[in-house]
Amino acid sequence: MSTVVTLFRQRLRRDRLQMTIWIAGIGLLVGFSVSAVKQSYGDAAGRQNILELAVANPSILMLRGTPEGSGLDQFIFFDIFTFIAVLVGLMSTFLAVRHSRAEEESGRAELLAATPAGRTLPTVVTVVYGAAANLVVGLVVAFAFIAGGLDDAGSFVAGSATAAVGLSFLAVGLFAAQLMRTSRGANGVAAAAVMAAYAVRGIGDALGTPSADHLHTTVAWWSWISPIGWAQQTLAYDKNTLTPLLLSLAFAAVLLVLVFSLQAQRDSGASLLAGRPGRMEARGSLSSSTSLAWRLQWPTVVGWCAGSAFAGILTGTLAHAVAGAADADPNMAKIMSSLIPGGKGSLVQLCISAIFVMVGILAAACATQVIIRMRQEEVAGTAEQVLATPVSRNRWLTGYLVVGTASIILVLLSGAITSSVSALAVGDTSARIGDSFAAAAAQLPAALVYLTALALVFVALPGWTIGLSWTLLGLGTVFGLFGGLVGMPDWLRNLSPFTHSPVPVGTSTDWSGGIWMLCIAVAVGAVAVASMRRRELNSA
Repeated sequence: MSTVVTLFRQRLRRDRLQMTIWIAGIGLLVGFSVSAVKQSYGDAAGRQNILELAVANPSILMLRGTPEGSGLDQFIFFDIFTFIAVLVGLMSTFLAVRHSRAEEESGRAELLAATPAGRTLPTVVTVVYGAAANLVVGLVVAFAFIAGGLDDAGSFVAGSATAAVGLSFLAVGLFAAQLMRTSRGANGVAAAAVMAAYAVRGIGDALGTPSADHLHTTVAWWSWISPIGWAQQTLAYDKNTLTPLLLSLAFAAVLLVLVFSLQAQRDSGASLLAGRPGRMEARGSLSSSTSLAWRLQWPTVVGWCAGSAFAGILTGTLAHAVAGAADADPNMAKIMSSLIPGGKGSLVQLCISAIFVMVGILAAACATQVIIRMRQEEVAGTAEQVLATPVSRNRWLTGYLVVGTASIILVLLSGAITSSVSALAVGDTSARIGDSFAAAAAQLPAALVYLTALALVFVALPGWTIGLSWTLLGLGTVFGLFGGLVGMPDWLRNLSPFTHSPVPVGTSTDWSGGIWMLCIAVAVGAVAVASMRRRELNSA
């Protein structure tokens, strides 16, 4: 028992900053959302108009979920629950991989296995710790809803649904750690599973059957194969049924049985999916440190480009769906404007810009993984082998910055191209192509700020690189993407680079914010490269 307590306390101490930020951030998001929705949609008529519009446009249901009535409590659950579920899912997968595959990569798992803890007990403690973290998140969400004046019973059902989603993806993260040889690969697979669950749930909601009054929707079977869909079917604040959460518990139990079975059979450091054997001789294209950095990073870039392409498809179809929404409900334009600071264009242009903020976040996430990969190379000792050649520290860092910049551009282009193609496919004019590419270009400066700022973190605080990278991106996402929607104060929103991204509106676009961010990115990048010259390698 003392070993279990020691391992549990070690996880608490190691994650004290990250988990505090995750849990507090989710709680604050819920609190801000409740306050903002009450302010904007306090009357039943306004909520009813929005729900009728959502049911009439399946693309909106893909983003939000399924409505279950026009009551204020029901409307708030419809408005924000799927976003909360995605955040909790990502929190849980990162936690699982951090305490499993990452420990094997660093060699700490092998040291633990040589103690009385063995190989199995640390995983058991990780399951207990992850379950406890999700229980806390569920309680925080429930009390945040109650503090906002929502029904107590429905709030606890919503909190239980949140915790169930997290538990499901905790098991997914641990299973991904058995599949992949690296923590980066496991994180990629697990995060893709979270987004796939969100997308599958979205398809099921979009294909659902609306009620006669257009205030309720019966989901299609697609939603019943997604953990987020199961949680949504608790129908919090309406029927308040916990039965669908049994699917989450069963799903997590099955995956955990597989996890422990696989772990008992494989060697430490091995994985179910073995890596490909390398070539006997390297290609000529790997003759430089920059090309080597690209070779290490391109599979990750492809994954983020695929996510951006999906968002681009959604952009084209959703922009077409909301083209006439301003006549149906003037509040729709107000919502889009709240998502985009200073947005004064047409409803379609605002819609495209709003969704391309998400594409910009994907591009920044791709850049974040470039910097994290550089840190992982340093910790693993492979960076030292590269620097033992005539490659200087400055050149090595510059190579990763070049790869990061190229990755950002590719992710943004993927979204712009698919957005244009999907817009033409649904009959929109060629003007939408220009809007899509302009919206993509507007997100480039913010993503570059993240790239260079995290490079400076890597130079100045190498041990903080991985944790601080995801923390800064998460905070920037919440402040920039949800800040206006949930009524955050301007000073808090302005901390996010995404808040200052230009809003393309024809020839009247104000690009000054983007130009300033480009200048900042160049200056910070130059400082990082110059500082790298005297920095010693740090594998701790």
